[in-house]
Amino acid sequence: MLLLPPPTSAEDPPAALPSGAGLSAKYPGDRGIAKAPRVLLAADFETGTLPEILRQWDEANNKDGKPIALADGGPAETGGKRCLQVTATLGQDNGGSLYKQLPRSVDTAYARFYVKFPKDAEYIHHFVWMGGHNPPTRWPNPRAGTKPAGDDRFSVGIEPWGERGRAERPGNWNFYVYWHEMKVSARNEYWGNGLAPVEPQPCPRERWQCVEFMIKLNGKGKRDGELALWLDGEPAAHFVKGAPRDKWTGMGFRLLEKGGEPFEGFDWRTTEDLKINYFWLEHYVTENAARQNNVEKPNPLNRVWFDDVVVAEEYVGPIRE
Repeated sequence: MLLLPPPTSAEDPPAALPSGAGLSAKYPGDRGIAKAPRVLLAADFETGTLPEILRQWDEANNKDGKPIALADGGPAETGGKRCLQVTATLGQDNGGSLYKQLPRSVDTAYARFYVKFPKDAEYIHHFVWMGGHNPPTRWPNPRAGTKPAGDDRFSVGIEPWGERGRAERPGNWNFYVYWHEMKVSARNEYWGNGLAPVEPQPCPRERWQCVEFMIKLNGKGKRDGELALWLDGEPAAHFVKGAPRDKWTGMGFRLLEKGGEPFEGFDWRTTEDLKINYFWLEHYVTENAARQNNVEKPNPLNRVWFDDVVVAEEYVGPIRE
């Protein structure tokens, strides 16, 4: 189990992160989990045609009907027979995505999904998101390169990060975050701040991995917001007030085991009218992702598989048989 750095401040210490099974323990194989009162979204891609499945989401980015398909397979724990396949073909498209406005807006949400990368996986531009718009929208509106005002939006992406080619493809798990206190880049531009765990967490290839992340919003005028990551049911990162970090720049920061500076804590929003209200399952690949990681001739075909998505108001955890 990965040891997380303790907060350096004793003021209002956060509760320890859970591990292993959570809500999933009550629903073996995830059967019936969609009906749990605190579940906001559940998708296992097992029933219905592809057009029927796409209509269950508010917006599907599926250029010419090519990037998104159903494929055989899935995590062994579910006994499922199908999963979602998303393919990006350089020169033809940038991949595909599914976006859903949540049925209700909340202050804390956990998003769990399973993902599998192929043996020849390439570096990726952007991946899976959760966040909030005020007012809520039924379509993505990321406004890349601009800083949120504090009362309008925030977004959290969990994605493979190539670390300028230092990480093995597709990269190491990393958060890519927009909020009103993000730092500006050296070129006076606002791109998402990258927030990294203490130790690099490589994205495995040729096996299913359970990824879960949590956003806890702050109270108005407080810095008690949080962000956390679990991999295969084990805590991998916890960004919370007082946690030691290295220097925070427009590139973001990395958590430290000790030393550095205490993280100020997340002031995600300036009004409690801004809440978590969307989930965006995206596989977005560009030639720029290859260039940024010093790859001259990237594989033009980039494929990934998703399955067993659950967004809930409590920790979900890996599927239990």
